[in-house]
Amino acid sequence: MKSTRMKGRKFGAGDAEVMMDINTTPLIDVMLVLLVMLIITIPIQLHAVNLEMPVGTPPQNNIQPEKVQIDIDEKSVVYWQGLPVSADELAQKMDLVSTMNPQPEVHIRPNKDCSYAVFANVLSSTKRKGLNKVAVIGHEQFVQ
Repeated sequence: MKSTRMKGRKFGAGDAEVMMDINTTPLIDVMLVLLVMLIITIPIQLHAVNLEMPVGTPPQNNIQPEKVQIDIDEKSVVYWQGLPVSADELAQKMDLVSTMNPQPEVHIRPNKDCSYAVFANVLSSTKRKGLNKVAVIGHEQFVQ
């Protein structure tokens, strides 16, 4: 018998390089199949929202809430219903208003040149006092 050994050949000299990366294609295929199965098995009833809507007409609300106007001018002076007030007087008036039933609407109208710190203080005071119906009026003056 003849020997088929090659002399001088190193191991793996003519072989292709070994692939070191993981093949992710089968993993992606499995994930897509699982995703499609999940989508198909979700019942259609879960997409509906069942609400019990009231029937009839709502009762008339004849009580109109009082409106409290707080203005802040360009010099950062705070006005309550047109009269200038200090920070202590503002807090006292907010205490009185917060206990009223129904609670009045508070309309804050700052001037575009007033100090932001004063406006933020008035706004945070309404939150601290428990006034929930607060509106900022005159915001169109801030649009350029």
